Amino acid sequence: MASVRKKTAGKQEYYYLEHSFRERGKIQKKEKYLGKTLPDNLEELKRQIIAETYRDKWLDLFDKIKKEYSEQEKITPPSAREKETENFIIKFTYDTNRIEGSKLTFRETSLLLEKGITPNEKTLRDVKEAESHRNAFYEMLSYEKELSLNTILYFHKKLFEETKKDIAGKLRQHQVAISGSRFMPSFPAEVYPLLMDFFRWYGRNKDRMHPVELAALVHLKLVTIHPFADGNGRISRLIMNFVLHRHGFPMLNIPYEKRSGYYNALEKSQIKKDETVFLQWLFKRYLNEHRQYLKTSSNGKHNVLY
Repeated sequence: MASVRKKTAGKQEYYYLEHSFRERGKIQKKEKYLGKTLPDNLEELKRQIIAETYRDKWLDLFDKIKKEYSEQEKITPPSAREKETENFIIKFTYDTNRIEGSKLTFRETSLLLEKGITPNEKTLRDVKEAESHRNAFYEMLSYEKELSLNTILYFHKKLFEETKKDIAGKLRQHQVAISGSRFMPSFPAEVYPLLMDFFRWYGRNKDRMHPVELAALVHLKLVTIHPFADGNGRISRLIMNFVLHRHGFPMLNIPYEKRSGYYNALEKSQIKKDETVFLQWLFKRYLNEHRQYLKTSSNGKHNVLY
């Protein structure tokens, strides 16, 4: 929590913003000088100092994860790497579609995508969307073009051209609502201008922002714009992994079982217009998913922050 602290030197008062946090079992503090009077944008500065703290806390760990992941990739036989990729895609396809309402179980998804066995008593739509997602994900891994409007339209079409032809690869022209959420997506007339702002932001930040933070914000910003009539979560999670993969970082799955925390983090960020809420949630999720890549310290314990 960030709070204002006043210091006095002689007759003059000075204001500082202070944020306390726990690291390796100890309380640490980060301080920012505000000036002789409190600024008007105090709440924004509070969010900034919290965001800076989390960046300092997590990003070095993510770089260590990437380094170990890359080293493991080099010594893993190609056939084993292919199997690992297949396993990830099956799990990711199950979870990302299940979050959006698919009734396929993980076993059914696995049998369908590995062996071509179609489950009984499940809708053709769920089956086709699982197959389409698997195919789109594989194509995404070798996709060489830069992220653009055409990119997201192309992959959205790949995801839905067999089940929802009327909306596949098309920006929405009508107002939508998110079931169970207090957040109201942008009006249809705002979608295209917001997407143009998004791609300008991406162009400015794609080479200077840490890739895990970039991937998280790409996801958050895209799903907040909500450019499609359906499939916004799926396309946002797919493009998040597009960014991670392009930068050589291990990809991220968001399990169906973790959907409540995921939904809450998204909604809070959207309603409060505070990206740090979702960043904090996703940073923790990314670390928990990939902490096996962190090298152990001399005492045999992982050097992990919580």
